[in-house]
Amino acid sequence: MFYFVKTPWWIKKLYPACIWDMQADEKVLYLTFDDGPHPRATSFVLNELEKYNAKATFFCVGKNVTQHNDIYRRILNQGHRAGNHTFNHLNGWKANDMAYFKDIAEAGKNIDSALFRPPYGKISKFQLKYLRDSFKMKVVMWSVLSGDFDATVSGESCLKNVIVSAKPGSIIVFHDSAKAWSNLAYALPKVLAHFTEKGYRFEKINL
Repeated sequence: MFYFVKTPWWIKKLYPACIWDMQADEKVLYLTFDDGPHPRATSFVLNELEKYNAKATFFCVGKNVTQHNDIYRRILNQGHRAGNHTFNHLNGWKANDMAYFKDIAEAGKNIDSALFRPPYGKISKFQLKYLRDSFKMKVVMWSVLSGDFDATVSGESCLKNVIVSAKPGSIIVFHDSAKAWSNLAYALPKVLAHFTEKGYRFEKINL
C-alpha cells in the first residue's frame, strides 16, 4: 500500500482549493479522526483527548452517525468539531457525481457541518468546485497521515510518522475505526504525551 506520510508540496499545488494545513504562529496541531463514530475507538479517542484538554475534528460517516448517535453527540458535547465524510464512505473517483453529491447531502442531514473530507482523499476537481460553490463546503485534506489504517505497519511506525512529520499548523489524520484500532490505541496516547511535553496544544479546525 503506497501513500505519502507527509503530503508533498506538489499535491497541494494541484488542489489549491483544499485545506492542507492551518496557519499557526504558535505550537498548535490539528488532530483529525476519520470514519467514526465507532463504539470502542471513538470512545477511546474522546477519553484520551480529555486527559490533555485537547480538541479535535471528527470526519464522520453518516451511516455510523445514525447507528451511534449517542457517541456523535458526545463528540459535540465535549467541544470537538464534526465534519462530513459522506454517508456511505464513497470514493469520489469511482462514484457517479450526482450519486456522490446525494450521498454527501444524506450525511448532512445528521452532520451539521461545512467541513468535508473525501474518503481516501479522492475527489475530482469538478466535485471539489461543486461542493464549494453549491454546498458551500470547505474541503479539508491533511499534511500528515499516521498510517494507522495500514495493517502492514506497526503502532510504533504510526507514532514515528507523526512525531517526525508534524509541525505547527499540521493537520494530522488518525482513524477511529475497527480497522485502525490496534495502531490507534498504541500511537494516539503517545502522540498526545509527546507533543504536550514539547509545549504544543491541540485544537479543532475552525473555518
